[in-house]
Amino acid sequence: MKIPKEKRTYCPKCKTHTVHEVLVAKKRKASELKWGQRQFRRVTAGYRGYPRPLPGGNKPVKKLDLRYKCKTCGKSRVASSFRTGKPEFVAK
Repeated sequence: MKIPKEKRTYCPKCKTHTVHEVLVAKKRKASELKWGQRQFRRVTAGYRGYPRPLPGGNKPVKKLDLRYKCKTCGKSRVASSFRTGKPEFVAK
């Protein structure tokens, strides 16, 4: 799927339509202090096996989160996610 590198859209901080840079929102590292991660570390510690089934394979179509970064103020926001095969960023 072809996605433009820049898009003119509404910026809530500037309160007007400005040019935004389109980026892919990357997943950040999971916090070790969250309850689920603490439970996971506790369950996998020692001689026990993996607590849940291992993922079987990759999906052919994955969800894509786009981040719009305003060129004037630098504020970024994440747009609604959608499914696509291979995202390709193109210049207009």
